[in-house]
Amino acid sequence: MDRNARIYVAGHRGLVGSAIVRNLQRAGYGNLIQRTHAELDLTDERAVRQFFEQEKPEYVFLAAAKVGGIVANNSFPAEFIRDNLAIQTNVIHAAYLNQVERLLFLGSSCIYPKLAPQPMKETDLLTGPLEPTNRPYALAKIAGIEMCWSYNRQYGTKYLAAMPTNLYGPGDNYHPTNSHVIPALLRKFHEAKLAGAAEVTVWGTGTPRREFLYSDDMADACVFLMNLPDDRYQALLGSDESQTGRFEPPLVNIGVGEDVTIAELAELVRQTVGFEGRIVYDTSKPDGTPRKLMDVGVLNSAGWRAGTSLPDGLRRAHHDFLRLGDRGNGRSSAS
Repeated sequence: MDRNARIYVAGHRGLVGSAIVRNLQRAGYGNLIQRTHAELDLTDERAVRQFFEQEKPEYVFLAAAKVGGIVANNSFPAEFIRDNLAIQTNVIHAAYLNQVERLLFLGSSCIYPKLAPQPMKETDLLTGPLEPTNRPYALAKIAGIEMCWSYNRQYGTKYLAAMPTNLYGPGDNYHPTNSHVIPALLRKFHEAKLAGAAEVTVWGTGTPRREFLYSDDMADACVFLMNLPDDRYQALLGSDESQTGRFEPPLVNIGVGEDVTIAELAELVRQTVGFEGRIVYDTSKPDGTPRKLMDVGVLNSAGWRAGTSLPDGLRRAHHDFLRLGDRGNGRSSAS
């Protein structure tokens, strides 16, 4: 990407999009296009088409989405599938109509089957049932991958899907019930420390294993992918299965390649915050998928590896939480 290229980051206020904007700005990209949800509703097809016709972005990072943890996914399944399908359909089609050079579609590791082999390879997509607690969101993201694949096959576009593992970092949503596990734990341990509580309750058994990637590392991987030379980028765009007989979606995993149990994570957060009480587990609450570890061999082979350790990333995330205060209670990546 030329430093003067017109680059649209959809969802620039969310955890993913804000990290991508920071990375691009640090690298000297000075022609970034950004719109808040109030300025541009990405579920409005007409508004999205008009925006693309007026702004003519050359590159698009599609990081806008309706996101949330287990509670939010269970409580609002219709919104999760409806809004995400609308956002990605409108943006991807408008990108095609306006000759966008490259588009990177951001998804989630929940696209893979609940009981997928570990670590999960890109080719494990569509090989088994999904985790039911976030199936609507996962199906929307799978549809986005297929849409990129289909447009590449039919129209010769260069749309790539990137699937980050569980993310955390600056700009996260620290809502007490609708956030993901790390921001939820940071808030819970912080409030327990202030209250002088004797214990903190963590949902589930503590045994599921999860992989966590610092958001600025994720952003660095995304910009790295978008800057690959044409031949190396083209090799990631998948193949026409009807011609090759191979299942090769235009999909790249982004992760660190190692995981921890929720119990280990909770202990790390407890230490980071400085809470001195006990951790107890509410086993009546759902665990979700037993394990989700990404195979990052494709990305590593391309020349990129994550650089932030979990303890270091948690310290930075805790600092961000303290900086935000009550303003971090309810953000969405769709804005």
